[in-house]
Amino acid sequence: MINQTNSMRLKQGVSIYAMAAFYCFAGLNHFVQPEFYLPLIPDYLPWEVFVNYASGALELIIGIGLFFPFSRKAASIALIILLALFIPSHVHFIVIGSCVEDGLCVPAWVAWLRLMVIHPLLMYWAYYVSKIKSNGK
Repeated sequence: MINQTNSMRLKQGVSIYAMAAFYCFAGLNHFVQPEFYLPLIPDYLPWEVFVNYASGALELIIGIGLFFPFSRKAASIALIILLALFIPSHVHFIVIGSCVEDGLCVPAWVAWLRLMVIHPLLMYWAYYVSKIKSNGK
């Protein structure tokens, strides 16, 4: 029984820290490579540079919040909201043909897979992390 508990705690810890590192890296990347993200922002949103940096800052703040038990639940919920706010960007990418000039180009099915499967899985992962207690139970 003890081994199962330790194994579960290890899996939960890996899940938490992998998610935190992923979003810290993604957030920082908005500042390092803004030219990658700017074409992915729908034209109807004003101030695309601000939107890029704000979303990067939010991803970074949320990622940092995931590292700490006292802020993990709030960070996870904020992440679900942020991921929901990213849905129009994914739809925009599909509408423009899943390809931006001098940038990211993928087959349409990949863009649909990202929107319909990967994005909901990321939201579920954040929900899962929000339910992990700081003592591993």
